[in-house]
Amino acid sequence: MKAAELFVKALEAEGVKYIFGVPGEENLDLLEALRTSPIELIVTRHEQAAGFMAATLGRLTGEAGVALATLGPGATNLVTAAAYAQLGAMPMLMITGQKPIRQHKQGLFQLVDVVDMMQPLTKYTRQIVSAPTVPARVREAFRRAEEERPGAVHLELPEDIARDDVAEPMLLPTEYARRPAADPKALERAAEAIRAARRPLLMIGAAANRQRTAQMLRAFVDKLGIPFFTTQMGKGVIDEEHPLWLGNAALSDGDFVHRAIDAADCIVNVGHDVVEKPPFFMHKGRRTVIHINFSPAEVDTVYFPQLEVVGDIAGTVQALHDALQAQPHWDFAFFARVREALNRQLASHADDGRFPIHPVRLVAETRRAMPDDGILCLDNGMYKLWFARYYRARQPNTVLLDNALATMGAGLPSAMAARIVHPRRKVLAVCGDGGFMMNAQELETAVRLGLDLVILLLRDDGYGMIRWKQADMGFADFGMSFGNPDFVAFAEAHGARGHRPASPAAFAATLRAALDAGGVHLIDLAIDYADNHRILDEEIKRLSAAL
Repeated sequence: MKAAELFVKALEAEGVKYIFGVPGEENLDLLEALRTSPIELIVTRHEQAAGFMAATLGRLTGEAGVALATLGPGATNLVTAAAYAQLGAMPMLMITGQKPIRQHKQGLFQLVDVVDMMQPLTKYTRQIVSAPTVPARVREAFRRAEEERPGAVHLELPEDIARDDVAEPMLLPTEYARRPAADPKALERAAEAIRAARRPLLMIGAAANRQRTAQMLRAFVDKLGIPFFTTQMGKGVIDEEHPLWLGNAALSDGDFVHRAIDAADCIVNVGHDVVEKPPFFMHKGRRTVIHINFSPAEVDTVYFPQLEVVGDIAGTVQALHDALQAQPHWDFAFFARVREALNRQLASHADDGRFPIHPVRLVAETRRAMPDDGILCLDNGMYKLWFARYYRARQPNTVLLDNALATMGAGLPSAMAARIVHPRRKVLAVCGDGGFMMNAQELETAVRLGLDLVILLLRDDGYGMIRWKQADMGFADFGMSFGNPDFVAFAEAHGARGHRPASPAAFAATLRAALDAGGVHLIDLAIDYADNHRILDEEIKRLSAAL
């Protein structure tokens, strides 16, 4: 068989079900091999979107998603998706084509050193230079992508290598591997620190957003009664309606949760990664911070834990659960006050009748409409802070947001992948008008695939988050505005249904109907961010400081 056929057989052996991408001339042998493969090729309208979809599949399943592109501009269009997966710890394999490496007659046309370009953005990148090495390269790429900490990998398959014959192809079996358990002495020291604390507090980060870890953490909290909060990418690991939930660290300081952090003398950080925007700033000597993760902490000026327990997170949490009992000297009275004040503040504006819609009313109506297992896929913009802080996630991985690369343009492709992975669950993409237009062409892909998907497009005719930061720094409003198309007509031109509700009540009814109707729906909703500064910069800080 050809090396391209062997490559596809190796992908099949890894359990690959989908490849997302935009093929080119240099991929044609691989494409021909895929034609008769059970792997489904999903053709997107831009390579960046293909990468976002592959990364999201990896995020939801733990198995590397696969993105395909050709050489030159096709490969360079994957760069942002590579960084998205690498910083966000999402397993993804990128496959790119290349000119023949033994002999070609096109000079430097479209020639970019893609392997060198991918080096700082991936865990593993290789050019395949020999057909018999295909199985080993593919197996190693998947192993690297999926092992902790997960991330992006890349293989380049040159055109002449792809069509080489392989005499005796041999696929390598996928290995069985378990993550190492934490050191018993480290576990003992962590247990002693938690036991000795007066006000221990639990922080849940992105790496804890795994099913078994979530189960262990729920048992840990229920047994010990230790209050908890989450980072943005840790939302939903434990049901945020839990009576011990103290909020989400959507802001880096000045929120109610930061009063709890200030009062804590021991913070147990489960699955935190400094790649996330800091949920709080550490200060020397103020408290004991325990780092529990698959890998050691990356020490930073804002994060320097005194104790580290490195190993399988679920196993570590279970070991601490078994080793600890609730202590009579633990005092959570202040945390209870924080929770009561937070809940009062979160409820304000939930029924605000103004239009364009108030962000808190937006989040409240979205939460009312979405089922507990519904998946919310957030692009990046001002609304992400409002959703991170006000939307209560009920289950793990039901709020997919990017607080690592925090790139615009990922919301729609991420939602499309979520719908493919979970075809029976409601999926809602939430995008600003800026982020949506960066990959708006994928509306055609969603319609072509027959996905049941709702896109909530929040329109403020500008780059709202940067405008908020600009105002917060005392600068004049400059350079943040743009025009928009008629989004309802845009949706319908692509074969989707377009909606433009003109009141909060109409939005609530439209969202519910669209989620139930099936097909692709786009809701063009005007939003008013006038309260950004008053609530996020002033009111929250004033109310939390009064505790």
